[in-house]
Amino acid sequence: MSKTNRRQFLKQSLAAGTAFAVCGTKSNARIVGANNRLRIAVAGVNGRGSSHISGWMGQDNVEVAYLIEPDSRVLARRLKDVEKRAKGRYTCRGVVDVREALDDKNLDAISIATPNHWHSLMTIWAAQAGKHVYVEKPMSHDIREGRVAVEAQKKYGVVIQHGTQRRSDAGNAGLHDLIRSGKFGKMKISYGYCCKPRSSIGFKSPSAPPPNLDWNLWRGPAIIDQYHGNYVHYNWHWFWETGNGDMNNQGTHQLDMAYWALDKDLTHPIRAMAIGGRFEWNDQGETPNTMFGIAEYPNGQYVFFNVRNVNYKGYQRQVENEYYFEDGGKIIGGLYYPKGSNEGETIDIPRGHVTPGGNWGSFIAACRAGDPTMANGNAQDAHRGCVLGHLMNNSYRLGKSAPFNARAGRFGDNRDAYEHFMRLHEIMSKGVGLPEDGNNYVVGPWLTFDPRTERHTGEFATEANELLKDANRPGFQVPDPRNV
Repeated sequence: MSKTNRRQFLKQSLAAGTAFAVCGTKSNARIVGANNRLRIAVAGVNGRGSSHISGWMGQDNVEVAYLIEPDSRVLARRLKDVEKRAKGRYTCRGVVDVREALDDKNLDAISIATPNHWHSLMTIWAAQAGKHVYVEKPMSHDIREGRVAVEAQKKYGVVIQHGTQRRSDAGNAGLHDLIRSGKFGKMKISYGYCCKPRSSIGFKSPSAPPPNLDWNLWRGPAIIDQYHGNYVHYNWHWFWETGNGDMNNQGTHQLDMAYWALDKDLTHPIRAMAIGGRFEWNDQGETPNTMFGIAEYPNGQYVFFNVRNVNYKGYQRQVENEYYFEDGGKIIGGLYYPKGSNEGETIDIPRGHVTPGGNWGSFIAACRAGDPTMANGNAQDAHRGCVLGHLMNNSYRLGKSAPFNARAGRFGDNRDAYEHFMRLHEIMSKGVGLPEDGNNYVVGPWLTFDPRTERHTGEFATEANELLKDANRPGFQVPDPRNV
């Protein structure tokens, strides 16, 4: 495509996108085509997107109709892979702009594995076009756009399934049913860990984007003035304009599990805070590699969260959830420990209700049935789990520097929070070997939040409400929830 034609195409595409946002009308999700065949597009095919391709190609009577990718080299490579595996059964098209695929009236669904800053906007556009959506975690890059995605699902009636695969596990569903039933007494703390070793990303100088990358479409809604090599293809996770740190990266799975165990009918926390830092690496990244977050719900239940990515000798990897009960009992490592006991007991977990087929098969089944309630991890649950992480992250982003010592944690009289923060501090100070001199924590304020209006109240409301919604580039604006 010539540069002139390319500019004309993008101009027309942007105009079409604006029409989506302003002129969207009530519509039903597309009915799956002839012979129950489902045609799906995969957006973002470099990393996680390759797993999406394999997942969909492993389902019966499913065609990967489009690959959507702004890196022409990656796109060409993946198209060859799909062509080889399809064995002539169907043809897959490669496009750079998601809107070209959404214009196809014969497309049934889209599968989104792009950087986080694109997740909600693609979800919204797809819903407006009547396409079902499988969207990687986190569904949203900020709180407000997550709300718009929820409203889009309600209005257009499409299936939206979140890429939190644990929602497709009947054992997880059964465990959370037991916890919510009160079998272990009232749950006090639902605790998630995202502790996996990572390393420094160094520094990449600003430069022109490579010729194989459509920088305009890679950025999409994110306001980024200058390209540098740490954005593409993975380290975008560690910059606020494009990612959410490990809290809402890997941690989204454990945040969702933590929320899932809370009493039914809870929506969002009433307050949250976080403490942490980006220690030892001395690199270009912005998001914390160490964090302890805490959120309180209206019924007095808490979610604690632990991010610990700095590697060291003896590092303990923890990507898991724990549950603590008011009577002193706890569930750790899948075993139940009654109050005062060091002997874990096996839990007899009945299988809970999920749509069968794993995360891939369940989504296809929901699409074929045209039934959003069949989604394992629907838009509403996705939003609630993501908001939990966004609130903790936003507290951190509004934080102030404090000495790296045990007194940095400000938890009032919450002894549980102080105990778990001290476990993290001990690891960082003695395990990693961070000296107090020359290191500082970032201590975020307690942010109060109204679950009904999804807005902040109280002392830090002005600053915190500014973080509810990122500004968007022209042509890529997330619409107002009332006009989705």
